[in-house]
Amino acid sequence: MKKLHIETYGCQMNVADSEVVASILSPYYTITDSLREADLILLNTCSVRDNAEQRIRKRLRELASLKKKNKNLLLGLLGCMAERIKEQLLEQEKALDFIAGPDAYRSLPQLIEGASLGNTSFNVLLSEKETYDDIDPVRYDSNGISAFIAIMRGCNNFCSYCVVPYTRGRERSREPKTIIEEAQNLFEKGFREVTLLGQNVNSYYWKDVLSNMDFADLVEKIAQISPLLRVRYATSHPKDISDKLLLIMAKYPNVCHYIHLPVQSGSNNMLKKMNRVYSREYYLERIRKIKEILPDCAISTDIIAGFCGETEQDHQDTLNLMKEVGYEYAFMFKYSVREGTKAAEKFEDDITEELKIKRLEEIIALQQQLSLESNKRDIGKTVTVLVEGISKRSDEYLFGRNSQNKVCVFPKKHYKIGDYVEVKIVKCTAGTLIGEAL
Repeated sequence: MKKLHIETYGCQMNVADSEVVASILSPYYTITDSLREADLILLNTCSVRDNAEQRIRKRLRELASLKKKNKNLLLGLLGCMAERIKEQLLEQEKALDFIAGPDAYRSLPQLIEGASLGNTSFNVLLSEKETYDDIDPVRYDSNGISAFIAIMRGCNNFCSYCVVPYTRGRERSREPKTIIEEAQNLFEKGFREVTLLGQNVNSYYWKDVLSNMDFADLVEKIAQISPLLRVRYATSHPKDISDKLLLIMAKYPNVCHYIHLPVQSGSNNMLKKMNRVYSREYYLERIRKIKEILPDCAISTDIIAGFCGETEQDHQDTLNLMKEVGYEYAFMFKYSVREGTKAAEKFEDDITEELKIKRLEEIIALQQQLSLESNKRDIGKTVTVLVEGISKRSDEYLFGRNSQNKVCVFPKKHYKIGDYVEVKIVKCTAGTLIGEAL
């Protein structure tokens, strides 16, 4: 059988998509880690930020040399970048043989067949219905313990800076029965943690003649599979996260006490320009409710530095909000214009690159401080860690995460991957808890 090599860039949703692609192509290809063995190389791309696209273009140029050595090698581009600039890519990246958008993966066998005959082609049609809910993903790069389950696709929010609604289409939810069955099957295969994925999981909703289910209901159903199956989810939109969901999280110990709640900016002026449809005050009210119902809940976020028209006061508002919330960690970026978005059409990208970098560095430095302070508060506590693997720094240590999604390392002893271990935290860094198994 021929060999397939997949490289995945960007978010967790892309990882889940790559597993769907591996399943669709499994009758024709087996997965290989080796580029030299590969008959087909697929790059599953992200288009959210410019540096992600530049990274892909660089990778395409690197892979072009492989095609010169192997005339039968096929190279395909998948995902959001494929959807966004398909014509430019096919014209500029001569090594590419075909392109498939996020809703076109079922057509990959046909695209590949055409490419093998010398026909460069693409399929980037968006769908109002495609959820791949009948596809059993191939977990080809998994640790056998943690898995992603895509519960919905697309986005309806249209934040002014974001390309996702244009590259992944409008929101549509998977039938809950297929999601619950996928989680059940994973547990029976030995997986001990699932992460439910969507651009905005809080807006998950399914209604038919048999059932009426929102996201909190779905989380509860999956939590009920087994107390040994941890449940996580990403990503939450602040406008939709409900008290009902928080109460479900408090009710079931195996629903992890961790919420990724992107704020993007602490300034009402910036939030309005970003079309985030909530205010700073509303966001902080949701934070207070989380901490009231789940006092030990860890909260992470996304922050954009240097959005269009951002003043120094807007930037200070963001820093002050970070301090007030006390995030455990954050994904932090400087703004980059994305063609086709409302921000690109309506606003001038008027913050200099130098100032964007300066503000981003201040945000990163503050978050390092906040992360260290949060981890220091865990010293002396005992936490339950799900073992995921061997520490990269020492074969004598294992690593895993606690309910709050914090990475913990501890001496291996007799424990193995997949075990739940009670660990007393004895020291830490800004990114890691270090402990001793009890």
